[in-house]
Amino acid sequence: MATIRREFRSPRSADEVWGVLKKFDQVHELAKGFVTATRIEPGGARVVTFANGMEVREHLVSSDDAQRRLAYAITDSPRYTHYNATAQVLDDGEGSRFVWIVDFLPDDMTPTQNAAMDAGAAAMAKALA
Repeated sequence: MATIRREFRSPRSADEVWGVLKKFDQVHELAKGFVTATRIEPGGARVVTFANGMEVREHLVSSDDAQRRLAYAITDSPRYTHYNATAQVLDDGEGSRFVWIVDFLPDDMTPTQNAAMDAGAAAMAKALA
């Protein structure tokens, strides 16, 4: 199973960044330019539309205010047989550190997932600057 981790620092407080991250239905606001739209389906899954037109259906696994941690999964992708992700905001001096980790199969999706996470992390870092 492949694992990819991205981190970046924000000058904003961890509580402020968490306030943005935990809005599961508004990831398009957090990752502007990388994500162009988000909608919630009746069953609770969020459908995320990316700048390249691709859509994925993500299911919220947990949202933990005390740990400032969000976990979500993609369970019905033709490209992935397993996909689980976490995003967590940690105190870091006068700002915060954003940690995003994705575990997935098959391993040969690594180049695609690396590129997506590079673009996503850059968009989120810009929004949280």
